[in-house]
Amino acid sequence: MPGWLEVVARSIGIIIILFAFFKGFIRKPIGECSAFEYGIVAGMSVIGAIGAFSLQSPIGLVLTALFVWGLLAIGLAYAVEKSAKVRTFIYGRGIPLIKDGKILEDNMTKQHVTSDELLRRLRSKDVFQTADVEFAVLESNGELNVLLKSDKQPISPSALQIKVAQTKQPETVIKDGEILDEPLATRGLNREWLETELSKIDVSVENVFLAQVDKDGQLTVDLFDDQLTVPQPTELALLSASLKKVQADLSLFALDTENMRSRERYEWCEKEVTELINDLKPYTS
Repeated sequence: MPGWLEVVARSIGIIIILFAFFKGFIRKPIGECSAFEYGIVAGMSVIGAIGAFSLQSPIGLVLTALFVWGLLAIGLAYAVEKSAKVRTFIYGRGIPLIKDGKILEDNMTKQHVTSDELLRRLRSKDVFQTADVEFAVLESNGELNVLLKSDKQPISPSALQIKVAQTKQPETVIKDGEILDEPLATRGLNREWLETELSKIDVSVENVFLAQVDKDGQLTVDLFDDQLTVPQPTELALLSASLKKVQADLSLFALDTENMRSRERYEWCEKEVTELINDLKPYTS
């Protein structure tokens, strides 16, 4: 076999082996890998690269080296799963840099983090004053996680005791002009429903680049042709407007009638509709 052809064959085979191993072993971006995982990736890549063009090295020895490295990586990964001590040894643990609002200079020195670097990392978390930080920890992968003081944390609906609708991930039901039946079934829908919804906005499936259904059954569509405008879902807005009209009508009827029994009924119905409107606000606003 010509030398160049052997290099091509070796390269293709080694790339396939490395790809299969890394796909099963590494489940995160390379920037989030531990030093151990990065070392495994680098070591096997170097072995593979040298074995691909070094024709003096028998391919059997190259594959043996890759097998040993892979076996070691799998064994250590299993040990990491089963043992907290091994996990701490391999991945390390988070080191507090700020605790109870105070900067821990000793920990910063041990981790070789300067004050400028600490400020830069805080700014990357949208924190510009160390006085706003209650706790900050430097994770083993080098990321800084920050807990703000309670009075500096963003206002949330729960803090204001506001009821909001539960959030669920949307289901993608059309991708690149093709209907996806499994996501439709997840929402309890079918192709007939989808085609009916598309006909309401005068759009065919072939013209849809991406379509999603949210938790409320609202369909949102993005077309291949960006010049075309797709109407936004209006069902919930129309429901809200209709309920408010019913509320206003009941209030008017209660004022117009002279029959006390009828007035009480109208007022009771108005109260029920008002409660319904308030309950639906998280979904209609």
